[in-house]
Amino acid sequence: MRLLVLGGTLFLGRHIVDTGRVRGHTLTLFNRGRSDPAPVPGVEQIHGDRERDLSLLADRQWDAAIDTSGYLPRVVRASAELLAGGIDRYTFVSSISAYGTFPRPGLDEDAPTAPAPPPDAEDVVRYYSELKAACEREVEGVLPGRALVVRPGLIVGPRDPTERFTYWVRRLAGGGRVLVPRAMDQPVQLIDVRDLAGWILDLVEARATGVFNATGPATPLTFGSMLERIRSATGGRAEFVWVPEDRLAEAGVEPWGELPLWLDLPRHEAFRGFLAVDIGRARRAGLTFRSLEETVADTLAWLRQRADPPKQASDEVLPPPAGLSKERESDLLERLAT
Repeated sequence: MRLLVLGGTLFLGRHIVDTGRVRGHTLTLFNRGRSDPAPVPGVEQIHGDRERDLSLLADRQWDAAIDTSGYLPRVVRASAELLAGGIDRYTFVSSISAYGTFPRPGLDEDAPTAPAPPPDAEDVVRYYSELKAACEREVEGVLPGRALVVRPGLIVGPRDPTERFTYWVRRLAGGGRVLVPRAMDQPVQLIDVRDLAGWILDLVEARATGVFNATGPATPLTFGSMLERIRSATGGRAEFVWVPEDRLAEAGVEPWGELPLWLDLPRHEAFRGFLAVDIGRARRAGLTFRSLEETVADTLAWLRQRADPPKQASDEVLPPPAGLSKERESDLLERLAT
């Protein structure tokens, strides 16, 4: 197939490109050339800013477009409108955050999404849920019946720039006393980026349409069991120091940002189902998962090969790297580990 990837150099986009190359697809990338300007062998790369000028894509033909870099509704609408006459299908990579709130586990694709953002709101961090949901509506509005919307949960694995899952792999591999919240039974969902990339291409190749939650694993996973499995897969040298959630909250520790994947559910009821959405539709559409241990091993190998943390352009739409600094963790262990 002839595939246009909007993005294609950062994390999921790059894995889609790598998988597409292996499968023999003809790929064109359109991006600013900032995250990773190095050429990809055998892949056409067009550098441009989709927020300002899409003219380099005009009058071209592809079987499908895969949008891995859409955050603003006006930009996504412009892309869909320009490409509508030159593609058969448009795949938009959204997020489970598009639901906005998660008051209960088991939300499926028919649940309401976040309301429209305020007029002219383009603060992606503040209005992430509302903007992603609005982007979905723009794609379907421009290409009715020709849109595939994928809502991933937490994406993990090699090349992850967010440090959310990677923090625990690195920290537990390093050994010693590790500060962890006493939230052993909290649900956790995540998906290896390679499983997600391959499955998205499966859907594109099948010319699928519709909306799919895309996270894993196949069987329920808890925060405690995830950490135990990461510890085992990284050598088993770490010593867990379990601290009650209320003590962490009193100390001002940020859930998700400072201690990744911890939701502090006693104080955040709106996120009770955030890491527990329904993935039945995706599994029926062929989504499968490698083992957590394989993801951990490959992530650790990538970390050890990487000389420096990933760099990003100053205007890249990414959260700051997650996790506690060594100094912050040491201070908390001294104050809270009693």
